[in-house]
Amino acid sequence: MAEAAPFRRVAVIGTGLVGGSFALALRSHFPQISAAGFDRAQVLDSALARGLIQERAEDIASALRGADLVYIALPVRAAIEMLPAIAAAAESTALVTDSCSTKAMICSAAQRCFSGGARFLGGHPMTGQESSGIEHADSELFRGSRYVLIGSEDENDARVTAFAAMLRSIGAQPVWCDAETHDWAAGIVSHLPQLLAVALARVVQDETDETGAPVNIAGRGLRDMLRLAGSPYDIWRDICLTNTQNISRALDRLAQAVDRLRTRLAAKDLASEFEAANELYKTLNHLK
Repeated sequence: MAEAAPFRRVAVIGTGLVGGSFALALRSHFPQISAAGFDRAQVLDSALARGLIQERAEDIASALRGADLVYIALPVRAAIEMLPAIAAAAESTALVTDSCSTKAMICSAAQRCFSGGARFLGGHPMTGQESSGIEHADSELFRGSRYVLIGSEDENDARVTAFAAMLRSIGAQPVWCDAETHDWAAGIVSHLPQLLAVALARVVQDETDETGAPVNIAGRGLRDMLRLAGSPYDIWRDICLTNTQNISRALDRLAQAVDRLRTRLAAKDLASEFEAANELYKTLNHLK
């Protein structure tokens, strides 16, 4: 039996991996919700064919007409550019939320655009894949993941409470914090690992000779480490540009840690480093 739907109609602005997965998750858990999509024509064709949405919108105004939930799943700079039009077209009772990977800039922009009526709620699902695009959309993408919401768990807006409950229904765990804390934390646990994978890939490529070594002897460990290296730059460009200071600080901390390892390589004194790493790994495996 389908769960009672907290919203009647959702407008998904950007029906790629995240937006498409959100639409699929809603279809699975709340089939009574009507979904409209706004994206490039060929992407909307795929969204309709897969049943992610029931309606394709030619413009923002028609996408948002009658929608009590607006889900923005665009690169952060594109989302910021579109906020004024979304704020102008959104129903006064609507909740507008985003899934952008950085929060300070878009939440600041939203403060200027949303002055009453429609409510903006910053959000970031801490999940994803190295492959982007609607063809990789998955209704289970959010299951078991943290979903950051910008604000307070004691929020007294019924729309926000309903959205948090909806996230729990599709398997995500809402986590509340302010935008600046999010960007600092994401810079360490999300953005730094991505750039570390890119840097590691560069080292391996540069060291590979005409015989194919050392890549031709690589095992699963390298593939596991480089999974994030498959992520397209189109996604990460805006993240780097809108969280530069936090990412730069995280890279500095990584460089310090690498230098520390280098100075202790010949000292037979790396046990404490491995023990600390082992403990963090165990902690991450037990997070629920």
